[in-house]
Amino acid sequence: MIEFEQVTKRYDDDHTALRQVNFRLERGEMAFLTGHSGAGKSTLLKLIMLMERPSAGRVIVGGQLLNKMPRRQIPYIRRHVGVVFQNHQLLFDRTVFDNVAMPLEVVGTPSRDIGRRVRAALDKVGLLSKERMNPMQLSGGEQQRVGIARAVVNKPPVLLADEPTGNLDPALSADIMHLFAQFSQVGVTVLIASHDIALINDMNRRTLTLNEGQLIAGAVPSDQEPDHGY
Repeated sequence: MIEFEQVTKRYDDDHTALRQVNFRLERGEMAFLTGHSGAGKSTLLKLIMLMERPSAGRVIVGGQLLNKMPRRQIPYIRRHVGVVFQNHQLLFDRTVFDNVAMPLEVVGTPSRDIGRRVRAALDKVGLLSKERMNPMQLSGGEQQRVGIARAVVNKPPVLLADEPTGNLDPALSADIMHLFAQFSQVGVTVLIASHDIALINDMNRRTLTLNEGQLIAGAVPSDQEPDHGY
């Protein structure tokens, strides 16, 4: 589902963020991405989201080679990649329902389907009863759950999370991680960037470790055939 083949990313200032990174995540696999600040975690996620392009190597998501993906196709790829951020990036002038509905509205989902899909996503994260509330009325953990509902409302096959528990206490962090695990159990490929080593160890999942742009752990080779499209 996600495959990096000898991926290198250099920036214009001659900084090399990633160096010949190789790994593959299968459909329904949940893995962590860790490493020191500046190790290349954010760059790796941006390559999957098509916010950056590799300088060398191949990035493949859902059987699609992203390296030379035409700009007009980028929105299509992004609809298949849900993203959860540390700071939620919610709009506080809209209700919980409206925040979750945004990705559906952007792609022109019929209004008759939006309500059903938004409520299904909110039900998955345990917030169905709070759909008419303003996000500012929610706790930090609940706000993060709204962000997760928004990320999965399009039913993407890939879910990325960038430090999703950075502002939460250990109990709430564990709840959020178990949510991600539930999504992987229904076939979603989940990659979570995190500094929380204790939480990562508790989850007992494969961990990709970056050090100065090089993948030093977790690059388990796969002999399975690649995915051919979403």
